[in-house]
Amino acid sequence: MDLYTAIHRRRDVRAEFTGAPVPDDTLHRVLDAAHAAPSVGYSQPWDFVLVRDAGIRRRFHEHVQVERDTFAATLDGEAAARFARIKIDGVLESTLSIVVTYDPSRGGPAVLGRHAIADAGLYSVCLAIQNLWLAATAEGLGVGWVSFYREPFLADLLGVPAGIRPVAWLCVGPVTHLESVPDLARHGWRQKRPLAEALHSDRWGG
Repeated sequence: MDLYTAIHRRRDVRAEFTGAPVPDDTLHRVLDAAHAAPSVGYSQPWDFVLVRDAGIRRRFHEHVQVERDTFAATLDGEAAARFARIKIDGVLESTLSIVVTYDPSRGGPAVLGRHAIADAGLYSVCLAIQNLWLAATAEGLGVGWVSFYREPFLADLLGVPAGIRPVAWLCVGPVTHLESVPDLARHGWRQKRPLAEALHSDRWGG
């Protein structure tokens, strides 16, 4: 798949997972692409926890539903009605989840390029996630980033060592299709911001 096609076809998948497994060779290519991401000081501060166990995924899903209810309680009127129609995860529908973590001590104590921007390591992890997502899209897979969780809960659930931060729970798997329009736009939550509104020349507002 052409890179630009993958970028624009990529979707945050919730309801379209088939439940079929990800072939081992495909998974290896996707993870290898993630591991090829650039990183500050060549620290490669990410790790990938492959979660297939149904019990672990059920426990996480229950936690996600609690957080969904917590967020829903902050909404009123039409916003509440719109949110009620939005599916927020595919934890049970996909048979594989990948949790991507960040280890700030990796490459230390002096990480080249991070002394002035403490979050540069976290940015590096996000680049690995983007590589994973685009590679999965090119392979015909769907990816859904679940953000309705508390980091301490997830760290405890997976036995993540102290000091290592879980950054993303990604649901990954074959899909029936990828929607042509992002879910939040289809459900009227938000619409795409035109590129022209995000452009500045030399100075903010220029």
